[in-house]
Amino acid sequence: MKTTDLRNVVLLGHGGVGKTTLAEAMLFNAKAIDRLGRIADGNTTLDYDAEEQKRQVSINTAVAPIEWKKTKINIIDTPGYFDFVGEMYEGIFVADSAVIVVAGDVAVGTEKAFDACELHNIPRVFYVNKMNEETSDFNKIYDELVNIFGNKCVAFHLPIKVDRKFEGFVDVLNHKAYKFDMDGKVTETDIPSNLQAQVEELNMKIMEIVAETDDELMMKFFEGESFTPEEIKKGVKEAINAKNCYPVLLGSAFENMAVGQLNDFIVDYLPNPAEICKFEAEDASGNKIEITPDSSADPVLFVFKTIADPFVGKLSLFKVCTGTVTGDTTLHNPNKGTEEKISSVFTMMGKKQIPVQQLTAGDIGAVAKLSNTNTNDTLCLKSKPVKVKGINFPQPQITLAVAPKAKGDEEKISNGLSRLSEEDLTFKYVNDPEFGQLLISGMGEQHLDVIVGKLKSKYQVQVDLRDPKVPYRETIRKKVKVQGKHKKQSGGHGQYGDVWIEFEPGTKEELEFGEKIFGGAVPKNYFPAVEKGLQESIRKGVLAGYPVLYLKATLVDDYYHPVDSSEMAFMIAA
Repeated sequence: MKTTDLRNVVLLGHGGVGKTTLAEAMLFNAKAIDRLGRIADGNTTLDYDAEEQKRQVSINTAVAPIEWKKTKINIIDTPGYFDFVGEMYEGIFVADSAVIVVAGDVAVGTEKAFDACELHNIPRVFYVNKMNEETSDFNKIYDELVNIFGNKCVAFHLPIKVDRKFEGFVDVLNHKAYKFDMDGKVTETDIPSNLQAQVEELNMKIMEIVAETDDELMMKFFEGESFTPEEIKKGVKEAINAKNCYPVLLGSAFENMAVGQLNDFIVDYLPNPAEICKFEAEDASGNKIEITPDSSADPVLFVFKTIADPFVGKLSLFKVCTGTVTGDTTLHNPNKGTEEKISSVFTMMGKKQIPVQQLTAGDIGAVAKLSNTNTNDTLCLKSKPVKVKGINFPQPQITLAVAPKAKGDEEKISNGLSRLSEEDLTFKYVNDPEFGQLLISGMGEQHLDVIVGKLKSKYQVQVDLRDPKVPYRETIRKKVKVQGKHKKQSGGHGQYGDVWIEFEPGTKEELEFGEKIFGGAVPKNYFPAVEKGLQESIRKGVLAGYPVLYLKATLVDDYYHPVDSSEMAFMIAA
C-alpha cells in the first residue's frame, strides 16, 4: 500500500458517545467483519479485553484497518473516560487526523479531545452520533460547537427528520439529499423545502472557505464564477489540512446510518501521512531532525503501544515513521542500545493478528516478542541511529496500597504489576520501605480498579485496595537561633560541648549544613560531629516524631574545654 493511499484516523470524544460502535459500523460497511457487534453483547472487534466487556466501556486503544475506495484506513479507537487518558495520548500520537464523536451535547471530553488535536496539530472533523434517537437535536449541538470552537466548525451535513424520526440527510457540499431504507442504505431524494435556505447559506460558507485557499479561486469567487468539482474538493481538503475548517458530519453508528459517508469523507478529504506526518527526532550526535514518510528511506519505527498478555506474549504496536519494514530483519533500539529480531510483521484487527509481507512509510502495524523494546522506543538501522521524540504521558493522580488476599502471592503480584506497567505508562507501582506497603498509582479510582481486575483475569492473583499509610514529615517555618549544651562531670575527664545554631527553612529536602565561625576558638575537627548530631536528631522531629525535611542549619558559635571536649560531646550538644 502506497503512503498516499493510507489514512490514520483516531476516534476521540467523551465517554459513551459511541466511538467503538462507530468503529464497528465502519468495519462492517467495509466488509472487514460480517456482522455488527454490540457493546452490550461484549462482541465488538475493538473492545476485546475482558475488563472492557465486563464494564462495557473502552479501556485500551485498539487498531483495525479497513479498505475503502482502494484506500487503507487505520481506525484507532480510544477510550473517552479520563482515567484512561494515556491510551488517548497513544492513539492521537500516531494519527494523521481525528474524528471527534459527539452525542447529546458538547461535553468536557469533547473539549479535551479538541485540545489534544490542537496540541498535536492534526486536522479534525466532528461526527454528531446517535441521530436516530428522538431527543437528538443536531442544531443545538451544532450551535454549541460553533460557540465553543469557533466559526471554523461548518455543517457539511444536515439531518432530515420526520416526526423526530431520522430518515435521511442533506449533503450540503454537493447539494444532494439522501433517504435511508430499512437496511440503512441511501437513495437520493429531493432536499426538503424547509432546509433549502439553510443549505444555501452553509454551502456559500463552504465556498468562501474554498476561495480562501487560493488567490485565483478568491478572484473567481468575487467575480461570481462557480468552482469546478475538482477545485472544490482540492480547496476543502486544503482548508481541513490547514486547520481552517472543522467539518461537522452526522449519522447513527448503532443503526449504521451515514457511516459509509464518513468513510467516503475520510478518503476524499482527510490527509494521508505524506501530506502531514512529521516526527521530531534526534540523530546520533543529538541534533534535532524531522522525519517524514518516505518508503524508499531507511526504516524508522516508533513503538506507541505495548500489550503484555501472559498467554499471547508481548506485542509491540508501531508506526512506520519512514522507510519500509519486512519480516526476518534485525533493527537497532537506540533507547536501549540493543538489537531486536523482527521475525514477522502484522496488522491488528482488534486482538486478531493479520500477517503481512511488509508495511510502508506511514502505516501502522505490530510485532511480537521484542525482548527489550517498550512504548516510546525507536527501532532503526544500527548504522543510522535516530531517536523519535516520545509521547509525553501525564503523571498519575491517585495512589492506593495493595494487599494480597492470599499469603504467598507477593511475587505473583509484583510480576503482574511489572507487566501491566509496561503496557500503561500512566500506571506506576513502588514498594514503600517505610511502612512495608506496595503502592500503585494511576489516573483515578476506576483506573486502579481496572488494574486490580487485570491482575485477577490475566495473572490469577487477587488483591484488596486500601488507603495508603501517610508518610508525614516535619519542617521549620521561620528562622531561629538556639543553643545546645552538653556538660557532664563524673570524675576524671568530663564531657563538654556548647554550640549555637541558626535554623531556617531550606531549599533542599536533605539537611543543608554550614558554619560561620570566626576566630578559630574551636578546632574545626568538631564541625563534622555537629553535623552528625543534627543528622541523627532530624530523623525524629519534635512535633510528632516524623523526619524533618527542608532544614538549613548554620553553626554560628561554639565553646569548648581543652580537656573535657570531644567529638561525642559536640554531637550530643547538636
